[in-house]
Amino acid sequence: MLTEQIIEEVVGRALAEDAPWGDITSELLIPDDAVVHAALDAREPGVFSGGAVFAAAMRLVDPRIRTEVLVPDGTPFEAGAVLATVQGPARGVLRAERVGLNLAQRMSGVATLTARYVEAVAGTRARIVDTRKTTPGLRALERAAVRAGGGHNHRFSLSDAVLAKDNHLAVLAARHGGDVTAALRSVRERLSHTTHLEVEVDRLDQIEPVLAAGVDTIMLDNFSLADLRTGVEVVGGRALVEASGGVNLETVAGIAATGVDLISVGALTHSVRSLDLGLDVTFVDPPAGIRS
Repeated sequence: MLTEQIIEEVVGRALAEDAPWGDITSELLIPDDAVVHAALDAREPGVFSGGAVFAAAMRLVDPRIRTEVLVPDGTPFEAGAVLATVQGPARGVLRAERVGLNLAQRMSGVATLTARYVEAVAGTRARIVDTRKTTPGLRALERAAVRAGGGHNHRFSLSDAVLAKDNHLAVLAARHGGDVTAALRSVRERLSHTTHLEVEVDRLDQIEPVLAAGVDTIMLDNFSLADLRTGVEVVGGRALVEASGGVNLETVAGIAATGVDLISVGALTHSVRSLDLGLDVTFVDPPAGIRS
């Protein structure tokens, strides 16, 4: 959930980083009583995300700035679309501009890429999910953008669920004489009934020992398409099946067709390109236009 508190914390840090002692350019060049009207314009097509974040950047710099977000998050748009309008003290708008744009561009890029993956698996049972490969400090924003693009969120943090990967299993098995099932059962016994248990495997022969421990999800990592199909058959509905590794826009449809329930895509956040959005001043009010 992207709360107002999280937005203000992230945006506040970004604003402090961008103008720790003020915006000396605007303070020297722009009259204190100048007011501008501006538009957040799309310079290429995409899916919008980050309206509340963009508005927060303006509001936190100067509460007198009024931002109207014209399209909700998750809305597809074409190049040339006006996504939001801004009106207020020019110095404040100019100070907030880059931070607001950076975050909205990043979030819209994530939403746009996610929507492409979701479209590619349409008609299958597979859900597109993100990973923890997020930009440090921006996870909540990027996860919200994934949802705006029609995707779903994996565990938010290491505190939310158990996901045992190969290195975890190597240590566990060593402590249990190589018995992976016994090792995982010991974990299951200590878990709350509300905590999800997922285990990663990279070979077909690992599936049955993992399933015998009563896991909720089994992740098939870097499996071929043929082995994914076999893996889905072996699991036979006893757990959710997640495919991971080697996922891109060229391969995702084939992976989805194997019958997996989830496809995790690190590229949604770790390799995404920010969308090209711009803030263009459309009108400058005379000095009398300012009202405190």
